[in-house]
This record gives sequence, structure tokens and C-alpha cells, in this order.
Amino acid sequence: MSGWYQTRMVNRSTKVVIALMLFAALMVAAVPVALFAGLVLMLLGHVVGGLALFGGSILAAIAAVAVAGFIGVRHLRTMLTERSFRVIQLGSDYIS
Repeated sequence: MSGWYQTRMVNRSTKVVIALMLFAALMVAAVPVALFAGLVLMLLGHVVGGLALFGGSILAAIAAVAVAGFIGVRHLRTMLTERSFRVIQLGSDYIS
């Protein structure tokens, strides 16, 4: 019975993937806030600063999503090679 609970526990690499996914979602959610802050800066006369703020937030969001994607794919590949979970392929009658 204790082995069953041990297999259901989340290992460290899974926690890293979840943390990176949450960080990427946070960075994407921060882009509209940065747009608003950039517009306020531009209205106050700091056009270059506003554009830099908005462009930097977009670049940070793209980088966070790319890193989370690469780490997630790597984690999925290691899970598939270790056979730590079963993958069921659907037959042709399930595909419409």
C-alpha cells in the first residue's frame, strides 16, 4: 500500500515543470499591465521608456513560454522512455 502512495507523489522535476508553467502564465498575464504602464509613461512624455517597457515585457513572456515548453517536452520524453505512465493509442474508429 505504501508503494502506491509513493508512485502518486510528485517528483522534483515535475515540480520544476509546474513552476515554470506558472511563471510563463504569469509573464503572459503581465503583458497587458505592461502595455497600460507603457501607455501611461508615453502620455507623460517618456516615449522611449514606454516602448522599452512594453517590448521588454513581450520578450520576457516569449522567453518564459519557450523555456517552459522546452523543459516540458524534455520532461515528457524522459517520462515516455522510463515508462512511468501508460500511453494508450486510440484506434481508427475513435478518430472522426
